[in-house]
Amino acid sequence: MSVLVNKNSKIIVQGFTGKEGTFHAEQMIKFGTQIVGGVTPGKGGSIHLKRPVFNTVKEAVAKVKADTSVIFVPPAFAADSIMEAAEAGIKVVVCITEGIPIQDMVKVKNYIKNYNCILIGPNCPGIISADEAKVGIMPGFIFKKGKVGIVSKSGTLTYEAADQVVKAGYGISTAIGIGGDPIIGTTTQQAMELLLNDSQTDCIVMIGEIGGQLETDAAHWYKSLGATKPVIGFIAGQTAPKGRTMGHAGAIVGGENDTAQAKMKIMSECGIHVVNSPAEIGNTVASVLG
Repeated sequence: MSVLVNKNSKIIVQGFTGKEGTFHAEQMIKFGTQIVGGVTPGKGGSIHLKRPVFNTVKEAVAKVKADTSVIFVPPAFAADSIMEAAEAGIKVVVCITEGIPIQDMVKVKNYIKNYNCILIGPNCPGIISADEAKVGIMPGFIFKKGKVGIVSKSGTLTYEAADQVVKAGYGISTAIGIGGDPIIGTTTQQAMELLLNDSQTDCIVMIGEIGGQLETDAAHWYKSLGATKPVIGFIAGQTAPKGRTMGHAGAIVGGENDTAQAKMKIMSECGIHVVNSPAEIGNTVASVLG
């Protein structure tokens, strides 16, 4: 089984005819994802990659029954694209765009509260349900079907974790790249909850970073549940200097509890199997699932 996206998801690409949208739409189609069309304002009525192009998301929802959108739109226009998708009735919005101004995301978060949709990202690799649907930029060939879910702030470490899990003899149910910006649509806890409630996910790999409280909030929540599904955790940025942004805009140590060491200690105290290196993820999954 999978969460958020599956073989029945009807997916559109916002920014469909642009360079990035075109390249990744081709990759998603090759993976077997049901791409039903795309949106590029001003190019409605044309055909791209053998699929219809629409001027608006509302039109795409009406004509091809789209329920999921992936956004490859420049930062200046990405916030409007997210809000347009939510308003049009899209249920899962995946925003790949990096560099969206924080002020824009404050508006987006406030706006989409009024709609029944889940936002993944921005500045994320997307979502992949192995052998079913790839909505984003993940290298699909790494992901084999199985019962290990992944929640990650880091795109690259999502792929690394999946590769190790598969090489350890297991597979992936759904991997959710939640994004590394200071303001994102779905938190670590919310993504973990989706996987904990999925009957076909037996174990979760949670990959976090320095900065913010998402991982510690998720760890305390996990402990409060008394959950029986094991969680393997890793925090990137163990050698990062205080006060300097590292990679993602949200990865910055601002206080004592923002450090990798502090987060790892809290996670361990909350019953999460913490690894010191991403190289240990595969073996730890194998030992936990036995």
